[in-house]
Amino acid sequence: MLAAGYQTPDQLAADIAATRALTDRPFGVNLFVPEDSERDEAALARYAAQLGPDFARFGVALPGPHWKDTDFWREKIALLSSDPVPVVTFAFGLPSRGEVDLLRAVGSTLVGTATTPEEAHAAISLGLDAVVLQGPEAGGHRATHRVEDEPSGLPLAELLTAVRATTDLPLIAAGGISTPERVRELLDAGASLVQIGTALVRTPESGAPQLYKDCLATRSGTVLTRAFTGRYARTLRNRFTDAHSATAPALYPQVGQLTGPLRRAAAAAGDPENLHLWAGIGHASARPEPAGVVVRDLAG
Repeated sequence: MLAAGYQTPDQLAADIAATRALTDRPFGVNLFVPEDSERDEAALARYAAQLGPDFARFGVALPGPHWKDTDFWREKIALLSSDPVPVVTFAFGLPSRGEVDLLRAVGSTLVGTATTPEEAHAAISLGLDAVVLQGPEAGGHRATHRVEDEPSGLPLAELLTAVRATTDLPLIAAGGISTPERVRELLDAGASLVQIGTALVRTPESGAPQLYKDCLATRSGTVLTRAFTGRYARTLRNRFTDAHSATAPALYPQVGQLTGPLRRAAAAAGDPENLHLWAGIGHASARPEPAGVVVRDLAG
């Protein structure tokens, strides 16, 4: 899977071309679905004021928001309809029926992401080919279909059981999966496939910074927070989450635009206390072994 979030269409096109040069096996592209959310300038300004001392500490300037940021959604749909890939997946919402028809017409298999039975049923009703079910144990962003939603606490196995009772579509279980026993449990509960994330971050093939890899091994405790991007995400707890989780507004991607320069400065300074350190609940099990070894062990 190629991550297309936060990329320009040109960057995505280059990644697609590079992947085709590396393999003749099927691959896919993951898109972030934009949301026409409320433009709350006052709430963002209050949060920016709270972040002022943090920016001053690193000597970087507070940026202004881009309220019409759609992550090049239409341009990426156009690219994938003219230069199709085998699989297209969606996070943070669902495409329109017209976009589904467009991508299916060029032969792409389409996969939605859901965090609740209701979101899963919306994806199924839209006619998608499969659904990723993301449990609350997952690291990184919660893939709720609306940014303002409070994330469901329904455990992944229960979410899987509830959705499996209503559909024969392929269901992909994701979120905090770090042991072969957990993989087996989810397959037995009705998952067609199991998807892992944090378990691969410390592998040599991972492009994650070494500081991030080290934190997964040495830090304990994760929190759900809007502090870094405005969307709830599970991260290792640090000074920034303690200071700002209670006041961060539900404004995505504007909060992320705001904190971006600060996070880049913290990364350059080797400061994990002001970094987003996405981590599932099983992060301590992540190992610095080759990705193939990790996957084979989990499959065993």
